Amino acid sequence: MVKEIYGKKLGMTQIFAQDGTAIPVSVIEIKPCTIVSKKTVTKDGYNAIVVSFGEIKEKNVIKPRKGIFTKANVPVQRHLREIKVENLEEYEIGKALDLNVFEVGDRVDVQGISKGKGFQGVIKRHNQHIGPMTHGSMYHRRPGSMGATTSPGRVFKGKKLPGHMGSVVRSILNLDVIKIDFDKNVLLVKGSIPGSKKAIVRVRTTVR
Repeated sequence: MVKEIYGKKLGMTQIFAQDGTAIPVSVIEIKPCTIVSKKTVTKDGYNAIVVSFGEIKEKNVIKPRKGIFTKANVPVQRHLREIKVENLEEYEIGKALDLNVFEVGDRVDVQGISKGKGFQGVIKRHNQHIGPMTHGSMYHRRPGSMGATTSPGRVFKGKKLPGHMGSVVRSILNLDVIKIDFDKNVLLVKGSIPGSKKAIVRVRTTVR
């Protein structure tokens, strides 16, 4: 069975090891993810299960999406996500995936959408140095030289310039599972993970 599930980032805290060492951990709330449908190689080109999670009022669900839950005979939920699997026979529609897929000591990868920073300059976006601040300099936080004036007469692709920062998919690999609290449905992993509080994250067994 695949060891992958979706959850919600609650924030960060720290716990203490037996020798008193403080361990920074990210707290991920993982409630049961219900299997609502399957995707097959013959019809869709790959094997996957579709899971749902998150609370939502039924009146706020559009009819096409509500039909998915009606067909599976499960209550409506807010989010739908796919998990690729090798053997579909191991999974049954209506069953749920929960924290039991992981154990303390496992190494996991956590994927999420990083915090959006909006439009930022090169100093914040690319960690470039600030210009001279004295002796009449008027070039403080700008990008710097654009290159040659006549040849090649253009700005090369990939030059680090101001622009949109953040709000992209990021993965943090090889995080240790420090603690699992089944009563509170939370998973504690060592270190930081992408996203703001309440962001949806994907947790899976590490690929490395």
